Amino acid sequence: MRSIVLIAQQQAPQSSHQPAQPSHQALSRAESRVASSAMRDFSAFRTAVSESFVPLHVTSDRPDPFWGRIRMATADTVHVSEVSASQHVVERTPELIARSDRDYYKLSMMLSGTGLLIQDNREAFLRPGDLAVYDTHRPYSLVFDDDFRTMVVMFPKHLIDLPRELVAQLTAVRFDGRSGVGGIIVPFLAQLVGNLDQLSGPTGTRLAHSALDLVTTLFADELDARTETIDPHRALMQRIRMYIDANLASTDLGPTQIAAAHFISTRHLQGLFQEQSTTVSAWIRTRRLERCRRDLVDPLHADQSVASIASRWGFVDAAHFSRVFKAAYSESPSDVRAAARA
Repeated sequence: MRSIVLIAQQQAPQSSHQPAQPSHQALSRAESRVASSAMRDFSAFRTAVSESFVPLHVTSDRPDPFWGRIRMATADTVHVSEVSASQHVVERTPELIARSDRDYYKLSMMLSGTGLLIQDNREAFLRPGDLAVYDTHRPYSLVFDDDFRTMVVMFPKHLIDLPRELVAQLTAVRFDGRSGVGGIIVPFLAQLVGNLDQLSGPTGTRLAHSALDLVTTLFADELDARTETIDPHRALMQRIRMYIDANLASTDLGPTQIAAAHFISTRHLQGLFQEQSTTVSAWIRTRRLERCRRDLVDPLHADQSVASIASRWGFVDAAHFSRVFKAAYSESPSDVRAAARA
């Protein structure tokens, strides 16, 4: 677990919505952890934002006076942050994306103030308790017109057990944290960001992954609701993908079983996947490999053999699994696990 505090401060803003000022103890802790006394102006904050997340372009109409703080903890490959700052705008441009190969999702939850997220021709205006997801591999903007505080969870895409093209439908969509599934998730996330020091060791990893399991549930719930309003063809494909994800562990999973479960012919099923430039078998294999890779780098599964992880996700032949895994990721399962432990 890595827990740091980054502080950029010139002169505290006089707004009535001014964020709580850091204590001398917090400043001392920041300097001892980051070893930087330059974190006292907007330029330093701008640099810290890019170093803490992905390369970003940060601007402000009011850079002087400016106040900003980033608190961050890392559990496994999940980065949990609390960002408090004055007015500014964040942009992830195509040029910055080309310079960085970090392919993550970021989930934001407003804690105080308001923010505007723009991505994929959609806009989400966020108030305290609202959540939204965005993709670091595509351009986005975040606009904060006044002092604010937000939670940001950044994580590799494979940790969300949903097809990426489905998650792409949810970027810059506001999720209400006061009702439904959002009302269950928000209190958990609020406790998580309020106790960053707990994100250490296996317990921290379990907490971080529990948070992402809840986020996956939130996304799946929204996608389920949308199937009622989209065309039947697209809705069928979405149900099939979710069925596959729910049955990856079954060694019997294949075109015949999937087609029967959805009352269609195997020919119709294959046609649906051909329209997506893939096959049923290739899709199943890819989703199984993603689950296996997730477990291989998860410290909670460190005591399990590569073969047992492969078997859990439907690969009955260990040698075959190793071959297809290396073909997909250019690394063997053992190498991926060793790199995660390093």
